[in-house]
Amino acid sequence: MKAARCLDYGPPSGISVVELDDPEPGPGEVVVRVHAAAVNYPDVLIAANRYQVSAPLPFTPGSEFAGVIAALGPGVSGPAVGSPVAGAVLSGAFAGQVVAPVEALRPIPDGLDMVHAAAFHVTYTTAYHALVTVGGATSGEWVAVLGAAGGVGSAVVDVATRLGLHVVAAASSEERLAIARKLGAEAGIDYVREDLKIRIRELTGGAHLVIDPVGGEHAEAALRALRRAGRFVTVGFADGAIPRIPLNLVLLKNLVVRGFEARMIRREDPDATNAAERALAGMVRAGMRPLVSRVHPLSDVAAALTAVAERRTSGKIVLEMADA
Repeated sequence: MKAARCLDYGPPSGISVVELDDPEPGPGEVVVRVHAAAVNYPDVLIAANRYQVSAPLPFTPGSEFAGVIAALGPGVSGPAVGSPVAGAVLSGAFAGQVVAPVEALRPIPDGLDMVHAAAFHVTYTTAYHALVTVGGATSGEWVAVLGAAGGVGSAVVDVATRLGLHVVAAASSEERLAIARKLGAEAGIDYVREDLKIRIRELTGGAHLVIDPVGGEHAEAALRALRRAGRFVTVGFADGAIPRIPLNLVLLKNLVVRGFEARMIRREDPDATNAAERALAGMVRAGMRPLVSRVHPLSDVAAALTAVAERRTSGKIVLEMADA
């Protein structure tokens, strides 16, 4: 099979496509023939060895995929060979086949093709949990979304709108704000040209909730724009800089600051996981689809990762494995 391969930690330009032997599943594992795999910002961090968990060299990057079951390992009774599934692993998805624990797989929601199924789970479950499980969002509240045209940000705008929240989108250009408005944002803030704190307050009277997948210099401004007893949820640091928040701001306004890390939720809170999957499946049946801005062949993996690393994308980039 063909697979992307990271031989040394570093930038995406060092990743190439090679031929590897087809994998064999171990106990409790399955092999999935990958049809499509989404490119996420953590894939860039893992390739550079800057993620919370290291992938030992050499390795195949890629975490989020959709395909069909090709083989079952010892002790695995299903899903049956040939079943369509989506899943997420730490690494290995940018290849013709991937080995995954059977518990890392889930059925593809009705209505999603392989490309959209690959782009759906990580960002949309992150969006739902950030808003509801962690953020406690309720219909009618104002939520400010940073990086609102990116992979996670666009999903947050989409889900929040469908949950009945009022969304203020913050992004780095008018073109990216236009994308967020198409997903349901009621207002937009270009935080390159406008004062983020002042504009959020003007538009909302103080946001109830902030969802921040970006970090960097804009996090504190968004925190300051919350109303009293507001909630701030951090889900990543696409800016590359981890913000340092003055805790006196949290104390004086009785704010709640929480984080969401997607890898742990299935094990730590299965009830919330099931609730999120039911809710999102219902939204898909109602017509929700992830924003996929570009689809590339596996041979373009370095360019796709570079575009995500440089935040030049909107929504998701997906790699197709037709010839892998």
